[in-house]
Amino acid sequence: MRRLLPLLGALVLLAGCGGTDGADTAAIRKDGSVDLSKVTLRVGDQKAGSQALLQAAGGLTGVKYRITWSQFTSGPPLLEAVNAGAIDIGAVGNTPPIFAAAAGSKIKIVAAGSQNPQAQAILVPRNSPIRTIADLRGKKVALAKGSSAHALLLGVLKKAGIGFGDIRPEYLQPADALSAFSGGKVDAWSIWDPYAAQAQAQTGARILVWGNGFGTNYNFNVAAAKALKDKAKVAAIRDYLSRLERATLWASNHPDEWARTWSAQIGLPLAVTKVAAHRRITKPVPVDDTVIAGEQPLADAFSDAKLIPGRLKIADFVDRRFNDIVPKGSS
Repeated sequence: MRRLLPLLGALVLLAGCGGTDGADTAAIRKDGSVDLSKVTLRVGDQKAGSQALLQAAGGLTGVKYRITWSQFTSGPPLLEAVNAGAIDIGAVGNTPPIFAAAAGSKIKIVAAGSQNPQAQAILVPRNSPIRTIADLRGKKVALAKGSSAHALLLGVLKKAGIGFGDIRPEYLQPADALSAFSGGKVDAWSIWDPYAAQAQAQTGARILVWGNGFGTNYNFNVAAAKALKDKAKVAAIRDYLSRLERATLWASNHPDEWARTWSAQIGLPLAVTKVAAHRRITKPVPVDDTVIAGEQPLADAFSDAKLIPGRLKIADFVDRRFNDIVPKGSS
């Protein structure tokens, strides 16, 4: 993961006063307090991700620091950027931190959300002869390597007694996977919403198996270890995560309203975003022993399957200092 993938469609949002990343050291006042107007927080994002959610929920009102947004196709390239120092923080699924940590990345999980497992699934074409998990033997299955879809596929196969080597993985980013799936170049696709809902609507894709029953479905905000040593960055991260967790609760309580805004922002039909919004209900949770205990078996499973080198201790890649911002009653 040493090679930094290109930042895809980088967007910049000025929130409050300006400033550059190099000026963050000047944000510390003589009394030790932080002048947030002189801080720049560099955030990695994905399609229908944190920026869209915050805008929809009004969560960017009154931000005192500057936020620059960089868009990525999935979690693994986003965390490559975190490790390379190109961004400070970003939201990913349950698997990218495992692959990043295994590659030696200097990262920390700083916030978590528990997402409905039905937000991801393994799809097959409408008229596919594949009817059971066992039918995936020898078949081409599209997935983004190191993503939550990778974890789902591994869990599904393991529960059915099938080795990962018994299928033919096609490692594709979501947009390319959708094209391959639509064109009949792969037999199945392990994917998350809104792509799953999009494939159902556009191609009549059939759900072979939902994500239910195959472990936890956490998503995480992951920060660069370097940023977490910077007092000014930490102050901005704390405020950013507070806003994001409130926005997450808003979306969970107002899925139809979120779907309308979501549709307008990313150009997918409302019927698609409405399905995805209802399936992607997420509740903020503290990064505590429960979350770590839920994530550790996943890391162990990837180790056992020889998909990552060595073994990881997830607790070593967690920073709990932001747990106090989780809204009461959300977890």
